[in-house]
Amino acid sequence: EIMPSLVGSEMCIRDRYVTKPLDLKKIAEMVRTRVETFLDIREMVDFFNELPAYETELFVNKKSKSSLESSREILGEVLPKLEAVESWNNDALFALLKAYGEEKGYKTGLVMWPLRIALSGKLMTPAGATEIMDVLGKEESLARLREGQKKLGA
Repeated sequence: EIMPSLVGSEMCIRDRYVTKPLDLKKIAEMVRTRVETFLDIREMVDFFNELPAYETELFVNKKSKSSLESSREILGEVLPKLEAVESWNNDALFALLKAYGEEKGYKTGLVMWPLRIALSGKLMTPAGATEIMDVLGKEESLARLREGQKKLGA
């Protein structure tokens, strides 16, 4: 079953895939261009319900030059900045993390990689770290980032 568009299919996503009270319109928009059949959706969005068990090796990514050490450092440095954020939305979060990366001399991918892994527990997600944080909300996002920090021994 080919899906040209998922916009407006929030009910399908709530009924079948996301059981938490999250912004389903945002989630539907995330997956809209990334799925070919409804069967693709479950694996793509299941982390919104619950963070899956994952290995610390996911924090290592050659393309973004992410290592266990850089991930530990980045999570440790950005968590206090994120805790202080009052406007918890994609644009504000992206601006904060981009500024942090520029200040440290890091590419955006290096900053975002460990956050996305800690938030989703997956290599592939339908959206970036700040979009995921926007949907999960501040409390859940910070809890998942702290869990990622623990996994890294920080």
